[in-house]
Amino acid sequence: MAGAAAALLLCQPHSFVTANCFFSASQRKTSNTVISSKHEVLVVVGAGAAGVYAAIHAKTLAPHLTVLIFDKGYPLSKVKISGGGRCNVTNGHCADNMILAENYPRGHKELRGSFFNLHSPVDTMAWFTSHGVELKTEDDGRVFPVSNSSSSIVDCLMSEVKQRGVYLQTRKIVKTASVTNSGKFLLEIQQQPADHAEHVKADYLLIATGSSQQGYTLASQLGHSIVDPVPSLFTFKIEDLRLKELSGVTFPKVKVRLKLECVQRNIPQLTQVGPMLVTHWGLSGPVILRLSAWGARYLFSEGYKGRLIVDFVPDVHVGSLKSILSNHKHKFAKQKLLNSCPPEFGITKRFWSYVLQRQGISGDILWASISNVSLMSISSLLKECIYEVNGKGQFKDEFVTAGGVPLSEISLNTMESKICPRLFFAGEILNVDGVTGGFNFQNAWSGGFIAGTTIGALA
Repeated sequence: MAGAAAALLLCQPHSFVTANCFFSASQRKTSNTVISSKHEVLVVVGAGAAGVYAAIHAKTLAPHLTVLIFDKGYPLSKVKISGGGRCNVTNGHCADNMILAENYPRGHKELRGSFFNLHSPVDTMAWFTSHGVELKTEDDGRVFPVSNSSSSIVDCLMSEVKQRGVYLQTRKIVKTASVTNSGKFLLEIQQQPADHAEHVKADYLLIATGSSQQGYTLASQLGHSIVDPVPSLFTFKIEDLRLKELSGVTFPKVKVRLKLECVQRNIPQLTQVGPMLVTHWGLSGPVILRLSAWGARYLFSEGYKGRLIVDFVPDVHVGSLKSILSNHKHKFAKQKLLNSCPPEFGITKRFWSYVLQRQGISGDILWASISNVSLMSISSLLKECIYEVNGKGQFKDEFVTAGGVPLSEISLNTMESKICPRLFFAGEILNVDGVTGGFNFQNAWSGGFIAGTTIGALA
């Protein structure tokens, strides 16, 4: 019966189902209805990666557990659009869990323990592979489905939801949560649009709502504090008309340093090395996104104003740089500056033109005519090019928030609340966020697995 009920439920997302009965329309419209089950009940709030993964693992370990997922939107919507529609499942270049933890600006200390030992990127890849999803690891460590389509991941998870008999309800908001005298959770569920409410009793509650205010509200109702959420993983807006003309130019490796008025001490993570992309509004690319994640709270407090110092040739020492320019001057004395850029720099002609223009040097003069002062000027710009950051842009592939339930209030080896028994958290609802590259999904898979298997074992 459970399989048939699940199949029908997935086709009719607005009907409400428990393990042992369907409720009629008249029953569903009665706001005082309290829905319960003869079996223990797990309610998962949030049908994202963490919530769905947890529900599957809980139901796998405890087949008689009634598992209900509520979501105000559509299931796995973030998974569907992530990675440009390809879904960056995890990162395959961090076999050492200590190194893996260093990719989490919020959580890098706490996640060094049992968290990734219980469910690592290798475990995530093995699970999806064993469920029919072929994966590939790209040069930078990002892991994608071989199909290059997030649908492979979504379909795999939804198939498991259906086969395991997990009940999924969309367009429903869990408005309130409280604990009864018997220790059960009493939840008020509101249909969208708000035409009626239901009350559900649950033995276990998992909040996996991402950065939604809904999750913060429920956590607060059950005694938890919330670290104020702020954006993470964003691009930098920079007002530079000449830079806009370079839109689309990429740099395989630059070194960037962020200076902020509110930060007087040296913070190593505010210096990053990696690829950078020029956009029509400023700067993006992995190195900028990592910098934005580590500087998220500082940048928020500064109104997203700061100074960015870019080294465009990080592998070339400043002394070598001067020698390269001098040697090029003698070797190509009769060529125009614009037409001859030292190949050791590995920069495009468009960017070389930008360097000359920004330093006020004519590209039409011959190398033989360039002064030592101008050579010093070029050298200085390549090693320390300063940009004023005056805002943040959106990174469309990942929407990540810093903040949420403090990790000090949960046990990472079970994902259970230290404040409220049988209450669990997983995913971005927690004050954990990773840099770009599959790390945020890995947080969801690991947390979902630990919470799900802990609940399954208890049930």
